[in-house]
Amino acid sequence: MTTLTTDAPRHVDDATRRAGLRRMRMVATGLLVLMAVIYLLTHGRVGGWAFVNAGAEAGMVGAIADWFAVTALFRHPLGLPIPHTALVRRRKDDLGASLEQFVSENFLTPQVMREKVLDAEVVRRLGEWVSHPENAERVVSEVVPFLVRAVERVDEAELRTLVEDVIIPRVRREDLSPLAGHLLERVVEDGSHHGLVDLVARELHAWLALHQDEVEAIVRSRAPSWAPTWVNDQVTRRVYQEVLRWGRDIKDDPQHNVRAALDSYLADLATDLQRDRMTMARFESLKERLLDHPQVSATGVRLGETLRATVLEALTDPTGHVRTRMAAELCGLGTRVLADDAMRSRLEAWTADLVVGLVERYGPEITSVISSTIHRWDAQEASDKIELHVGRDLQFIRLNGTIVGALVGLVIHSVSLLL
Repeated sequence: MTTLTTDAPRHVDDATRRAGLRRMRMVATGLLVLMAVIYLLTHGRVGGWAFVNAGAEAGMVGAIADWFAVTALFRHPLGLPIPHTALVRRRKDDLGASLEQFVSENFLTPQVMREKVLDAEVVRRLGEWVSHPENAERVVSEVVPFLVRAVERVDEAELRTLVEDVIIPRVRREDLSPLAGHLLERVVEDGSHHGLVDLVARELHAWLALHQDEVEAIVRSRAPSWAPTWVNDQVTRRVYQEVLRWGRDIKDDPQHNVRAALDSYLADLATDLQRDRMTMARFESLKERLLDHPQVSATGVRLGETLRATVLEALTDPTGHVRTRMAAELCGLGTRVLADDAMRSRLEAWTADLVVGLVERYGPEITSVISSTIHRWDAQEASDKIELHVGRDLQFIRLNGTIVGALVGLVIHSVSLLL
């Protein structure tokens, strides 16, 4: 059977409580003994002593009755198995169930939790705290080790499993043609591809300018053998000049016909990828051929390893861009929360809804810890521990019982004389 355990600091507290309980027991018992002594000394005497004797007698009765009541909570008085005594030992599990029900019905209720969360203004306080750069950096410093450990746990085998068993089968099942067509359509509409076209045009013109001999050799190799050499040389140089000028025009003129033709082709391709069955089928067939290639899985794993190493390097650099940016964004978020009342109110409401949802879903499991823990306690030790924590206060019941009993005895004796 499981017994209660305590750590070192609690031993000091328990020793203090035990000493306090012992003192109060001695005081309550001493008062009982005092009443007994007074009763014996005043027994049979008349006059005013009769009042003292009656008070002492009633005080003893009250003290003994309350001693019995207090003792019966935790053990059998005088070791006698009197019914309905040692209640804590016998009803330990019932007490745990009652305590669990009390907590559930009075503390872990949606209304109470919502009010407490909203009154606490958790979001405002948290926003005010993280709005200070040193606190934001502290949060990042505390969070980063967990992120590093999480990323480090992703090894090559897990990456391969992710790529081969999750990503590739999912991509194979999905029809990507409509998605690719919609994405290409948005790219063309926004002109996002123009930067890439500019780069290709510049590189093409630069290559043509630096490789005149190679271009002329290619053109000369296509010249007819029956033509005179000087004619082929003139034609070759002329073709090269025209090609170079054509490349320069494409590079310098944003409205060039080639650029317009490329935009038109990409727009038509985007439409066909979403609506033309033949184009869609060819795209899906190309997707299947790519996925069947053995290098796809290996490339995905290498990309994952590269990304993993990059993330780890960025996270472990205290002065790196990633950690600095994380701290700055967190600090900025705290400032925005303080400045934007509407945003703060929404976050407070969402926090309250989250807490209420957790309480409604997991509240019974949380409170069940009370009854299950008490059920595992040893009955004797549980009784001793509870008495150690509340027994000192219960000794005041004995003191009050003794004093009140003595006063009642005086009243009863006075009434008896009057009658």
